[in-house]
Amino acid sequence: MRNSMIYLIVGLTAFSVIGVILVQLALIRTGLEVNEERYDKSVQTALKQVAEEQEELEERTLNYAVSSGFKSSQNNGGGILPNGSPYASVLRGTRSQLMTIEERLFDQSKRIIDFHSIRTDPFRISEYYRNLPLAQRINLKLLVKSLRTELTNQRIDGKVDYGIFDNKENRFVIYNSRTVGRAEGDTTNLSSLYASSHKVSLFDFGGEPAGYLFANFEEKDTAIWSELWVNFAASLLFALIILASFFYTIYVIQRQKQVSEMKTDFINNMTHEFKTPIATISLATDSIMSPKISGDPSKVTRFANIIKQENKRMNKQVEKVLQMAKLDKTQLKLNLTQVNLHRLATDAAEFIGLQVEPRGGTVTTDLQAQSPVVEGDHTHLSNVINNLLDNANKYSPESPEISISTKSTRKGVALTISDHGLGMSGEARKHIFDRFYRVHTGDRHDVKGFGLGLSYVKTIVEAHGGSVSVKSELGKGSQFTISLPHHQPAMH
Repeated sequence: MRNSMIYLIVGLTAFSVIGVILVQLALIRTGLEVNEERYDKSVQTALKQVAEEQEELEERTLNYAVSSGFKSSQNNGGGILPNGSPYASVLRGTRSQLMTIEERLFDQSKRIIDFHSIRTDPFRISEYYRNLPLAQRINLKLLVKSLRTELTNQRIDGKVDYGIFDNKENRFVIYNSRTVGRAEGDTTNLSSLYASSHKVSLFDFGGEPAGYLFANFEEKDTAIWSELWVNFAASLLFALIILASFFYTIYVIQRQKQVSEMKTDFINNMTHEFKTPIATISLATDSIMSPKISGDPSKVTRFANIIKQENKRMNKQVEKVLQMAKLDKTQLKLNLTQVNLHRLATDAAEFIGLQVEPRGGTVTTDLQAQSPVVEGDHTHLSNVINNLLDNANKYSPESPEISISTKSTRKGVALTISDHGLGMSGEARKHIFDRFYRVHTGDRHDVKGFGLGLSYVKTIVEAHGGSVSVKSELGKGSQFTISLPHHQPAMH
């Protein structure tokens, strides 16, 4: 797949994911706005109903006062509210209000107005009553009870702060079921309540209202979110799943692209590896068929040996590819025996030494493990050590310095192979055990291979219940350590 197509797919997917998330956020925001509007409307409905009940009670009180002629002390107040009213229990408070008015009208020391001149004048009674301080016009018991009832009817729960604000005195006169003094009722002390948007006018009969009923709800945000948090949580979860899937898809695409490139390199390398021995065999065959060569047995033998060596080389490469194919299909079967790692290391050191010494290099061993015998597959473990030594030789530009060491561990043996070659970058270290991956060697084209060696090493070591690690610094060399247990699990 071309890069442009990959970028197009990623771009369209990213655009779609972002669009879905933005739509979800917009829907949630709209839901919050609708819930807040509905909540505010319910609060206003409840407060308005409470205010109307106070006004209705005052109206009934005035009607009762006119009809009874302020004979509150002889009347049981039954005419103020109809029978069966939920607020019938407040009648005693209403009678007290009437008695207060009567006492003030009869107070000869103040002599505000002639009681006998107004007791039969409904307008003057109403005027006088409505000029009383707002705190005296509010039936506190009814206020508390009706507010609780109306909020419950509107399904509004949670703590509520409320207060009565007197316009004439420019302060709160009632706060949370009790009257308050001038200092306590100042708006600076009750600033949050005064700033609340939830308020309704009280005793507004066409002119300026006598005051306002304020309410403040600390749990408003919780109430607004209560119906949306499940949708929000689900949207967030699905958005995270989509994002995770999106990024994982990008990772898989990039990974597949890298694998495709590595497979292409593998095919190119394999073609090159096979092309050389095929060409050599072809030349040797042509030489043998030449009349000048065919008559010389020594030359025929020489070219026959060349053909044999190149054939072995090709078989070795084919075997390596087939072996990795078997590992891919989990067909690996270990032929477990008692393997002496020191003996394997010594044999491998002698073999690689034949290639290193002509280049002016050295191979040293420091075998310190007290018990070097492990349970494993002799052939595979031998291939592992040879692969690591072969890499150490290939990636050492000149005069290779290779060392092999062992030490005992708590569960088995650790074998380390070090070199002072090209080394690797941090990015290369992340991928060296990947199938088909080959470390780039700059201008060097003599480093051959399929990129299967270290992948094979990791697979075999882990199949033995061990682990492999690498330390490397660019330009300073590499150090590979394989750790193997003495005994394999019973499943082998």
